[in-house]
Amino acid sequence: MLKRFFQDILRKTGYTIARINKPELVFHSNPYLRHNTRRLEHLASLRIPVTGMTVLEVGAGIGDHSHYYLDRGCRITITEARKDNLEYLRKRYSGIDIQHLDMEHPGPIANAPFDVIHCYGLLYHLRNPEFAIKFFDQHCKQLLFLETCVSFGEDERIKLLEEDKEKLTESFSGAGCRPTRPWVFSQLKKHFEYVYIPKTQPNHEEFPLDWTSSEEHQGLSRAIFIASRSILTNEMLTTELLNHQSRHE
Repeated sequence: MLKRFFQDILRKTGYTIARINKPELVFHSNPYLRHNTRRLEHLASLRIPVTGMTVLEVGAGIGDHSHYYLDRGCRITITEARKDNLEYLRKRYSGIDIQHLDMEHPGPIANAPFDVIHCYGLLYHLRNPEFAIKFFDQHCKQLLFLETCVSFGEDERIKLLEEDKEKLTESFSGAGCRPTRPWVFSQLKKHFEYVYIPKTQPNHEEFPLDWTSSEEHQGLSRAIFIASRSILTNEMLTTELLNHQSRHE
């Protein structure tokens, strides 16, 4: 509220507030490049086969995760809500199926359902994450890869918050959330036969290793979930919601 108060004062006095509105300048800053690198190398370390599968990527931004699937011969549909990001995606990935998708009000998606849904960094930018998980259930044939910011806690709850919808990296609607890990885990189990978490976390400070000690973690807290229609025999995954994970190296 205080931020908006000062913004209103500046506008009334004739000043304008400049924003960076070029997607590549935002998403290709050094922090974002490092963050995406750590997330994708961790995903690869889980050794979950996706070669040749059909993929729906939701909340793609400017497509810095899309090449993970393209390089594995997947047929991918890339979706995004923001016009600027969609324009960039169509230039970057010419010939790839790119569609508008606002996960607050999703419309029909051509070629659904998909073998894989990839949702990294979107769920916590939504006001209704439960609705999104139901959407994933309806459009997923095999695997869901989900990464999101979460709140510490052993209970199942959602903390709602406001975000700046003018920023390319925040909520398209202006509303976000921070569910606890137990909430996400429980919701996924309502819709998918098998739910796992990795025993490891990406080599990045936003991914906690000790979920019993919130005071030791500063900044955003992120967790990764894998949901599947069939059993995954994989030593990197567990069906337990671990309180302690190790760092991927």
